[in-house]
Amino acid sequence: MEVLVSRAVSRSRSGYRTLSRKSAACVAGAALAAPLLLTGAARATAADAVQYGVTPLKFTVHVGGRSCVVDADLYRPAGVDARHPAPAVLATNGFGGSKSDGSTEAIGKAFASRGYVGLVYSGLGFGKSGCLITLDDPAVDGEAASGLVDFLAGTRAADDGTKANYVTRDGAGDPRVGMIGGSYGGAIQLATAAVDPRVDALVPLITWNDLAYSLAPNNAGTRTGVSSDTAGVFKWQWTDGFYLLGEGQTVLNASLDPSRFNNLTCLHFAERACDTIRLLNSGRYPADRTAGMLDYARSVSPVDYLGKVKAPTLLVQGQADSLFNLNEATAGYERLKAQGTTAKMIWQAWGHSGGQVPGELDLGQGNLETSYVGQRVLAWFDRYLHHRKNTDTGPEFAYYRDWRSGYGTADSVPALSQKVYLSGDGKLVDDRSEVTRGSRQYVNWLIPTSHSESSLAGLIGLPDSKPYDTPGTYLGWTSAPLTSPVDVVGAPKATLKVVSPRTERVQNSGDAADKLVLFAKVYDVAPDGGKTLVNRLVAPVRVPDVTRSFTVRLPGIVHRYEAGHRLEFVIAASDSAYFGNRGIKPVTVVSAPEDTGVLELPVVGGRLR
Repeated sequence: MEVLVSRAVSRSRSGYRTLSRKSAACVAGAALAAPLLLTGAARATAADAVQYGVTPLKFTVHVGGRSCVVDADLYRPAGVDARHPAPAVLATNGFGGSKSDGSTEAIGKAFASRGYVGLVYSGLGFGKSGCLITLDDPAVDGEAASGLVDFLAGTRAADDGTKANYVTRDGAGDPRVGMIGGSYGGAIQLATAAVDPRVDALVPLITWNDLAYSLAPNNAGTRTGVSSDTAGVFKWQWTDGFYLLGEGQTVLNASLDPSRFNNLTCLHFAERACDTIRLLNSGRYPADRTAGMLDYARSVSPVDYLGKVKAPTLLVQGQADSLFNLNEATAGYERLKAQGTTAKMIWQAWGHSGGQVPGELDLGQGNLETSYVGQRVLAWFDRYLHHRKNTDTGPEFAYYRDWRSGYGTADSVPALSQKVYLSGDGKLVDDRSEVTRGSRQYVNWLIPTSHSESSLAGLIGLPDSKPYDTPGTYLGWTSAPLTSPVDVVGAPKATLKVVSPRTERVQNSGDAADKLVLFAKVYDVAPDGGKTLVNRLVAPVRVPDVTRSFTVRLPGIVHRYEAGHRLEFVIAASDSAYFGNRGIKPVTVVSAPEDTGVLELPVVGGRLR
């Protein structure tokens, strides 16, 4: 049954429109979801009434060795027909959501009210769609989405016989179609484009590059992008939260559809996904099983298939995001650019960890034409779906600056531009000759003694205690008070050497869990001594070899250190959001002018002195 809806649309002088979003979180229903980040309904901002019809549809797909039904809604603007076709926008939900959650539904409404044909659907295993949860696997979720592209092309019908012969085409069987969505609804875009070259434009928001890094990051020994050959540190709060949400679909979305069930020990996920979660929770990472875990996690991640993605891609990542940090977007962006795929990147304020600020993309407020990211999104679709070649799609790189309540831009992600050195007396100095000789030690406990965040607290409305480190379980190096503001945009890098005899004796046992674990982070210390851990981000490290120096790439930030403030670099023995060391492993750091740790910063304004 088709339902007609009247919407009001704002037309900008350039003729295109914008998109927006309310909360950076990804909570679906009661808990740990990441449904699309564009929430609420698009509201009128001007006086142009546009009607569109909404038609529920079902599509039977055959993927991953199973046959199942995909539940979708078609949004068709009034006046769009075979003689007056329009480009299409395809979207699905974030993890735990469905086509009917506020964020996913808002996409269909927002773009239909702006003249696009919208097709939104519940991802496999969610809502009323069947099949197992396969983590946006291109061979399963991507192929299912490709079947919906066939519908938009007019080459297949929905299960009730409905056909779409009113989508703009670039050739026989080739519809003009873009995709947008966040988190789980972001990675599906890349997975779909990797298996279906007919997709014309992508806008993935706050999504991942490598799930092996997202769920068990190792910020040392990076091989390429964010990926390391050494198993990382289990991010148990985020990972187990999403796992429980997926397994809880029986309760959250009651269904007798047998295609949604696997077995009693792995209810709704693909078997290898459950195997990965079990291995991570076991705390044991033997080489053979760990290699399989890394291979599987990467096989369902863009890092494995980005080489096949040719559609112009606007990557939008959140600065407040401890699930998928800015480094993941940067890895994808740099890979796309290197292979010649048209790509641009925006670092907005909000992500999975919150961070929504006034004026940011917020579909619930209807600020499509007035938010910076919204304008960029609509310009992207204007250029690559309407083929208006004169549309300006904006700078290569843009980032939100909270100290100016607006965006800075650049031709590329800023490079590391300033070095400071770790002195034996606990100071950060900007000249190696100022390094004092000395050694300092910390020791871990068998329980976490440092806290960065409770990953899901903010998303479900619970308070979270301030970050802290317990004396004796961490080391810090602090700069002198800044004489002028210093702006850091990008991912700092630290080169370190630690001494840990107990680790040295066991680190080659064949189980990666015997290697040393530590957490690197950078604080902003105010004149009154108050500390801010920017966006509560830390860099978990499983040190490849404690007999050698190693490099840590910290999560990217956009932050101004004000005059009078100090920058403190910390390495801590543990963090409450992650698994820690196996056993007690004291750590000593030795400093000397000729051999000491180095912290490098991407400074775009001012200088540490």
